[in-house]
Amino acid sequence: MPHEDSPPAAPPAPPAPAPAGTAPRRRPKPGERRLQILQTLAAMLQEPAAERVTTAALAARLGVSEAALYRHFASKAQMFEGLIDFVEQSVFTLVGQIVESGGEEGDADAGSRQAGRIVALVLQFGERNPGMVRVMVGDALVYEHARLRQRMNQFFDRIESTLRQCLRPAAGAAGSQTPSVDAQVRASTLVAFMIGRLQRYERSDFRRLPGELLQPALALML
Repeated sequence: MPHEDSPPAAPPAPPAPAPAGTAPRRRPKPGERRLQILQTLAAMLQEPAAERVTTAALAARLGVSEAALYRHFASKAQMFEGLIDFVEQSVFTLVGQIVESGGEEGDADAGSRQAGRIVALVLQFGERNPGMVRVMVGDALVYEHARLRQRMNQFFDRIESTLRQCLRPAAGAAGSQTPSVDAQVRASTLVAFMIGRLQRYERSDFRRLPGELLQPALALML
């Protein structure tokens, strides 16, 4: 996949608190502490066979009290919303660039290539951000507020809508009598493929990479 499509990885989690007796570290600013909390939550989700992350465990990892967490986030759900914000902003910024790149006039394959790049982008984002994958496929949200799962469902709905828009012109150029239907079928198939690859990655403790044999798979679907 072209380098310009490469999604960002989440910043690494901050180091563990210094042991007693060492020089105290600078007190982080409010915005820095929020970022540290999100970084640490993502890192904990990334650990193989991670159980449900509690605020107590998160606070212990950061070396602060649970009350300190709630000075920066109103609830645990708001922390997960911060992770979802990162997923959405990272992916859709690059999706927009792919769509805007378009293709040469009369290029019937441009839409299919755009769709393939979008699929590769989402899978590469997951590969670079394993902790986020547990959020994307919903496993980290099972015991959390329902609106979080709804937001991730809307994320994939939006991806599907974008794929459909890319694929419809290609279906028409190929002579389809029902280009909208054909584009919808392919778009939904691609989204199911992405979710399946991300689930396999997460359930293999991040050993089976989502981009494995991606180009041959895309060739079969597109």
